[in-house]
Amino acid sequence: MATASPSVFLLMVNGQVESAQFPEYDDLYCKYCFVYGQDWAPTAGLEEGISQITSKSQDVRQALVWNFPIDVTFKSTNPYGWPQIVLSVYGPDMFGNDVVRGYGAVHVPFSPGRHKRTIPMFVPESTSKLQKFTSWFMGRRPEYTDPKVVAQGEGREVTRVRSQGFVTLLFNVVTKDMRKLGYDTGPSDTQGVLGPSPPQNFPQ
Repeated sequence: MATASPSVFLLMVNGQVESAQFPEYDDLYCKYCFVYGQDWAPTAGLEEGISQITSKSQDVRQALVWNFPIDVTFKSTNPYGWPQIVLSVYGPDMFGNDVVRGYGAVHVPFSPGRHKRTIPMFVPESTSKLQKFTSWFMGRRPEYTDPKVVAQGEGREVTRVRSQGFVTLLFNVVTKDMRKLGYDTGPSDTQGVLGPSPPQNFPQ
């Protein structure tokens, strides 16, 4: 009896938001969410999360270590709209208000395996000195109403931003059935990890 051909492929992502470098700030926490195309759908795990508050390490690195886990599985019929992870880092200002300390985004790695990514972060800037002083005084810094805009191109060219800090992510990526649908992500594509697959006619 012939085995039916798969109609979707799976992308399994786990890992962690490992650490951050924000030399000017302390006591920060991180939020993450995923942005993906309309042909993609999550099938397991969490699409978003919020970490604990962490303080700088006492060594020379002064790293902010979260080790906050990521675990999600997606299914899709084509790679268009490949998932991106969007990070937002928050912390207290001098008045004790939670303000954004950085936004950043990166695509989930395309090839299976273990990957490490360091993401440069940025914050929106006020357009005038008066607005900058007012936002500082009121404790309401410029921020995006929806952080997912970071992963999209529309309107980004009119936003004034400033670079600030880095966040390091660890990814463990597994794909299933991509080759059966005609997509080659490299020699390390881990087909059959979730179970046995019938023999392929592709050269290995």
